[in-house]
Amino acid sequence: MKLKRTQIYLEPKQHSLLKREAERRGISLSELIRRLVGEHFEANHSGEATSIVGLGESGESDIAEKHDRYLGEAVGGEKEK
Repeated sequence: MKLKRTQIYLEPKQHSLLKREAERRGISLSELIRRLVGEHFEANHSGEATSIVGLGESGESDIAEKHDRYLGEAVGGEKEK
């Protein structure tokens, strides 16, 4: 795995908490941050399709008839004309 060097600024409390967690897991601070970033994006990416949950609460009355259109808008982020 090729790594890209990055510099970040953390609040002292954040740094302390992350350092302790890394020690608890037996990994470096950098490895912990990589894992946390990876987990964050995996969780958010896998939830894209679930953005349609609650679509029926949109105030639209034709959800049953135009569900494909609304599904496309919810997933694709574009409004169909």
